[in-house]
Amino acid sequence: MAGKYSEYEQYTDDELIDRLRRGEEPIMDYICVKYKNLVRSKAKSMFILGADNEDLIQEGMIGLFKAVRDYDMGRDASFYTFAELCISRQMYTAVQASKRRKHQPLNTYVSLDSGKPAAEGDEKEEVRLSDLLADKAELSPEELFLDKERVDYLEKAIENQLSDFERQVLDLYLTGMGYGQIARVLGRDEKATDNALQRLKAKIRKML
Repeated sequence: MAGKYSEYEQYTDDELIDRLRRGEEPIMDYICVKYKNLVRSKAKSMFILGADNEDLIQEGMIGLFKAVRDYDMGRDASFYTFAELCISRQMYTAVQASKRRKHQPLNTYVSLDSGKPAAEGDEKEEVRLSDLLADKAELSPEELFLDKERVDYLEKAIENQLSDFERQVLDLYLTGMGYGQIARVLGRDEKATDNALQRLKAKIRKML
């Protein structure tokens, strides 16, 4: 990152945040530039939940500011990990608020097979929701109509048969997160999150 912020490149995040808290305000601009690609990447994955990409980027930057404000060097593993959590949590909170204002149907979910690997520590075999849905590539107009009815049914069934926690887990699972990452974003126990993921998969299979 040559040029304007090159003087900061030799320092660790911990050192930079320490200096920022002691009044060296330009460091905040450097941190924003350094982490802008992380924010954009998170916004891209959350976009499938129905939010506007630019709005998500703005929320992500708010999450980054909160990470800088709340980061505890003696408690948190690394600033990158803490920032990733704060950014994801801020974006998901915004998505949830948006969905409460305007219901977002299941058939707006796209790119469910993102090809992303499971999050760190996730060793279970991942079964994506799209694997449970019919392939629409070669469907006739009649079949497409029937498939839309099927999606509408599935949407209503998910709304009625999944708990609030299970729906939150499903939302984040569709972005490519593994259960460990989902647990951290939602502030829940990993085992409880994994159990919810297995329950909702079983419920969706029955719905189909």
